[in-house]
Amino acid sequence: MKIRLANAPVSWGIMEIGGRSPPLPYATFLDELKSAGYVATELGPYGYLPTEPDVIRLELGRRSLCMTGAFVPLRLKERGASLDEVREVGKLLSALHVRHLILADQLWPEREAIAGRVEENGLGLSAGEWRIAADNLKAACDVAADLGLRPVFHHHVGTYIESPTEIARLLDSTGVSLCLDTGHYVYGGGDPLEAIEIFGSRLEYLHFKDVDSDRLALVRREKRDFGDGISAGVFCPLGRGCVRFPALLEKLGDLHFDGWVVVEQDVDTRNETAPKPLESARASREYLRKIMQPN
Repeated sequence: MKIRLANAPVSWGIMEIGGRSPPLPYATFLDELKSAGYVATELGPYGYLPTEPDVIRLELGRRSLCMTGAFVPLRLKERGASLDEVREVGKLLSALHVRHLILADQLWPEREAIAGRVEENGLGLSAGEWRIAADNLKAACDVAADLGLRPVFHHHVGTYIESPTEIARLLDSTGVSLCLDTGHYVYGGGDPLEAIEIFGSRLEYLHFKDVDSDRLALVRREKRDFGDGISAGVFCPLGRGCVRFPALLEKLGDLHFDGWVVVEQDVDTRNETAPKPLESARASREYLRKIMQPN
């Protein structure tokens, strides 16, 4: 097994441009990511890091960092969903010789409202929408492949592909590989160890995220939405939540996993009680040092 550790802008609260993102200069983010002990980053929302290949190559190079991939959401249930962002981001990744494009469903307000409780609410895709979602994902994968990229699918809380049942159905209808997010899998009602047993042959890219089970239970009990869950601190530094990372690493070893693990902690940095991103990123990296071989 060979695992390389990265982090991502989302751990610093950078979720979207012009939205809830704090005005953290990208140079500060890169400096802190490096100082926390990581060797790479994801792109984050398009436009946060420089989009000129020569500029971002220089910024990464001066810090001895590289890029692992980029996350692109799609409006999967809408017929003929736009692939413009897939092409735009894909061209940048291709120019940087980055391998992975991480595809996901778009966040939908009606699903964010029932995040972590989708099975009991029954608000899911119709049979026709499932077919459309599969077609849209296949089309996005074709665009990625034409650009020399490896597409992987990221299940995500607050989307129509959140629960283990929904993930399995989408994978059954497509040939795409999986980006398993351990925290989102727990939030969606699953056990990441079982996910590796079920989807191990499709596993190509990983997001390591931990979950405070008590806070998740509170958020579910009070029927809070996904944004409230983030603000409430459902996601925590690795090793402080309920995800069994030592056992997970053992299973990855059995699979001879060779690839990127992106450490993430979804945070709302507008919340004054939220943990400091650098401190959390460093704590997660130190935890991983204790349970795995140095990278």
